[in-house]
Amino acid sequence: MLCAIGFATAAGKPLRAADIPLRTLVETLFKATPGSRPDFAGRDLSGLDLSDLDFKGANLAGANLLGANLTGANLTGVNLARSKLDRAKLTRTKLVNADLSGASLYHAFGSLSFASAAGDAPDFSGADLHGARIMARLPRANMRGANLAEANLGPPDRGNELKTPQQTDLSGADLTGARLSRARLRRVNLSFADLSNADLTGADLRGCDLSRANLSGADIAGADFTDAHVYDANLSGVRGLDSAIGLTIANAPGRARPSP
Repeated sequence: MLCAIGFATAAGKPLRAADIPLRTLVETLFKATPGSRPDFAGRDLSGLDLSDLDFKGANLAGANLLGANLTGANLTGVNLARSKLDRAKLTRTKLVNADLSGASLYHAFGSLSFASAAGDAPDFSGADLHGARIMARLPRANMRGANLAEANLGPPDRGNELKTPQQTDLSGADLTGARLSRARLRRVNLSFADLSNADLTGADLRGCDLSRANLSGADIAGADFTDAHVYDANLSGVRGLDSAIGLTIANAPGRARPSP
């Protein structure tokens, strides 16, 4: 049954309804021909159940997807630049090569924890998350080759401490070859994550949990690891170690410890 998901604000007031009927949206996508890129730019799709829909490369730039259920949806190649995905459910969502530059993902979630099945995690491989604001639970997410340069995944902004989770969870995420240059990753949970060959130049990793993470071959020039947890992390072949802050290689090959 086609329906909208009900949400309420902290003050108990209901969110305003989406400005396009769900049935109309579904019919538009169903009738769209390959390559036609249905246009929903700037539309309010908040609270809608969009699970398992194929968006056929649609234009959703600036769209409001607050609280939308995108479970199993195919958003491959979709333009979501500057969109709002706050509180969106992203379980098994395909966002391969999607444009999420400048998007916000406050309280968005895929799988609930590192212990969840890997198949429940969203797929952001090759996606452009440049400058995105992310405070989300995305353990085991596939972010291979994704662009997270200058993205902000760190603590809540001052004044928003009660509105956002206190830590972004990317435990066990696949960030192989991802671009994280100048990204703000303070206190992010990256335990067991694969950051091999990632670009971490100038990244802020202060207080980050990198325990048992794989950083082999990563470029960490200028990255700040102050107070980061790097227990049993694999740092074999890392580049830029001489200019990284707060990090040294321990005696055991490929392992790391914070510098004194």
